Amino acid sequence: MSAFKKFLPMFDRVLVQRFAAETKTKGGVLIPEKAQSKVLSAKVVAIGTGGRNEKGDTVPPQVKVGDKVLLPEFGGTKVVIDDEELHLFRESDILGKFESS
Repeated sequence: MSAFKKFLPMFDRVLVQRFAAETKTKGGVLIPEKAQSKVLSAKVVAIGTGGRNEKGDTVPPQVKVGDKVLLPEFGGTKVVIDDEELHLFRESDILGKFESS
């Protein structure tokens, strides 16, 4: 967790950690790396202070650290912090968040 304290996203940016791709089928068959589908869900690990509206007021973020979110198939910026691969998205690029159960 210390790596996330070293990097704070600016404004409406959200730093996420993608979940690991499935490497086995339910039947136990190993899936080759090239055949694994891109993981579109991630966990929010850090957020910026929020975007700005037309009047210059800060709009608070709609996600919080720990939320599970759905990402677009393409986009975001890959960031490597302490040998850990993370992705930086604008909050408006995030498609939605999953309700916690």
